[in-house]
Amino acid sequence: MDPTDDLDAREAERIRRRDREAAAEQRELMKPGMGKVFKQIQDRQRKAAGEIAPLSDKAPTKRRRT
Repeated sequence: MDPTDDLDAREAERIRRRDREAAAEQRELMKPGMGKVFKQIQDRQRKAAGEIAPLSDKAPTKRRRT
């Protein structure tokens, strides 16, 4: 059952649009090269917290595209 079933068409469309936009923001973070940005954000947060956590000894692996 869809939670938008009991709403009028305009309201249901507004909710679907909102959900789609939220999902687009998540997909944007999954684009190639965003891992570097994510690491930069984490490093900045660690520095701000005053505790530089040791990085993993494990070397990063490349993902193969299919």
